[in-house]
Amino acid sequence: MHDKTLRAGLIGYGFAGKVFHAPLIRTTPGLAIAAVSSSDAAKVHADLGGAVTVLDDARALIARDDIDLVVVASPNNTHFELARLALEAGKHVVVDKPFTPTLDEALQLARLADGRGLVLSVFHNRRWDSSTRSAERLLLNGTLGRLRHATLHFDRFRPNPQARWKEDAAAGGGVWMDLGPHLLYDALHLFGRPLAIQADLPTLRTGAGSHGGALAADNVQARLRYADGLRVDVCASMLAAAPGPRLALHGTRGSYVKPSLDPQEADLKAGKLPGADPAAWGIDAEPGILRVERDGVLHESTLATENGAYPEYYRLVRAAILGQAANPVPPRDAIDVMRLLEAGRRSHAERREILLDDVPGLA
Repeated sequence: MHDKTLRAGLIGYGFAGKVFHAPLIRTTPGLAIAAVSSSDAAKVHADLGGAVTVLDDARALIARDDIDLVVVASPNNTHFELARLALEAGKHVVVDKPFTPTLDEALQLARLADGRGLVLSVFHNRRWDSSTRSAERLLLNGTLGRLRHATLHFDRFRPNPQARWKEDAAAGGGVWMDLGPHLLYDALHLFGRPLAIQADLPTLRTGAGSHGGALAADNVQARLRYADGLRVDVCASMLAAAPGPRLALHGTRGSYVKPSLDPQEADLKAGKLPGADPAAWGIDAEPGILRVERDGVLHESTLATENGAYPEYYRLVRAAILGQAANPVPPRDAIDVMRLLEAGRRSHAERREILLDDVPGLA
């Protein structure tokens, strides 16, 4: 059983499928890609080899008897229906973030998976970013004292909207649904569940969505308020030629700043693949900056950054399917992200803080 190879069917071979899911599945011992749903068979075969079956219809992939795990890496507005069909067909399921367009849909999928005894997991890969892993280490050892404020940034500079679904409000696009899940999952993972959120989600650029409709929100300024007084600001922009720090932590004894993004996405885009040695992957040469007070004097130093570890996600998914480990991102955790996304949208629309307890979750 420990050596069993699970066969995955990948739905979608755009950015997420090609850059993240396919390479990570292929390099996970005990996982193999059996089929891909894509309209571009030539691209799939060029990357994955001719032995991989390519299907135009995602439903045909789901119906195959030789698929153990369905990975939904298609546009956001297809996540719910495809994941539902896969669960009803008795398949384990991974869904790329965001889980679903709406909280209600996420709750339905969670209950369906639980009722069928199937693994349903959401690909919140940024948990294994170098910056997040380094922050975990600092928070565990108490170097910064009592944490009072944190800032999480995910900034890009794309002043001209691109003709793709992620820029289209009707297709479930926009920075809040694209980068917001990364930032909110980081906050939940590092600091726990907040009491409330207040969010401003404007569209600062001009133009239209990919099909001529409304351009989706392209800026995020949201504050999470915690019971102990902690404040966490999550920020994202498509107009940040000078991006903010990926992560900044401020405590009663000092501060830690990690300036730049984890390099794993860039490495995967460049065609690099994880190997057998985890220590050789995810190397982030940029140190963090640590300023800590000792005897009334601030001392500044650099802190070596932990390696990123995206391969851990699919290793743990496989182990969860085989009953050897816990689901790395279970529905309950992903639903907390969805609750914050929903509360943030409500906050933006109503121009007020929204209590998380006012947004339904799993019983």
